[in-house]
Amino acid sequence: MTKGLIHSIESMGLVDGPGIRTVVFMQGCRLRCIYCHNPDTWSMENEKAQQMYPEELVERIERFRPYFGSKGGVTFSGGEPLIQPDFLAEVLKLCKARGISTCLDTAGVGRGSYDRILKNTDLVLLDVKHYTPEGYRQMTGGEIDRFNKFLEDVQKYRIPIWIRHVVVPGYTDSQEHLEGLERYISSIRGIDRVELLPYHTLGEYKYKEMGIKYPLEGVPAMREEELATWNERLNSGLAG
Repeated sequence: MTKGLIHSIESMGLVDGPGIRTVVFMQGCRLRCIYCHNPDTWSMENEKAQQMYPEELVERIERFRPYFGSKGGVTFSGGEPLIQPDFLAEVLKLCKARGISTCLDTAGVGRGSYDRILKNTDLVLLDVKHYTPEGYRQMTGGEIDRFNKFLEDVQKYRIPIWIRHVVVPGYTDSQEHLEGLERYISSIRGIDRVELLPYHTLGEYKYKEMGIKYPLEGVPAMREEELATWNERLNSGLAG
């Protein structure tokens, strides 16, 4: 039976989907986003990460079920949960069998088929790094093709989508960029919500601890208020 590698578990998350949610941060990520605040989740060799069987993790999630209410559930985040597809698929299946609402917080970059994962996923929090191949490469160091394939599959399964996009000063905060994002979002089916997230520097200390150069050294953090108008604009008229 496949074991998963878990970075950490947050018992009562309030910003990772609707309601109160248990958030499972899974270890491992292929992307190297210039604004990543969790470089400690990148490597699958992290000695601090915990190995767990699917049933073991679901039993842990069940402990917090009394707090879920009618809207809450579990959100699988990371790192990138899609790079542990066998484990993730089994955990999602077990959660659905127990009537636990499931949410996937992902950049859409995994491996293999997504069918067995998405058929037991109720909501996708989709991290849109950039909407052009060039911009995507600059922000992540990777290619946009895998993301596009995942997005196609999510739309095929008609899973509700919450779009998330980190706005970084000097990179993705221009009027031109945000207008382009607006056009891009309008081409995606099933969007229930759009969240523009202000760039922050809360994870910068981790780079120093790990001896890694911080890519955005000197770039100032943004305030949420700076994005209020654009958040309102991008959410107005969403048809889903």
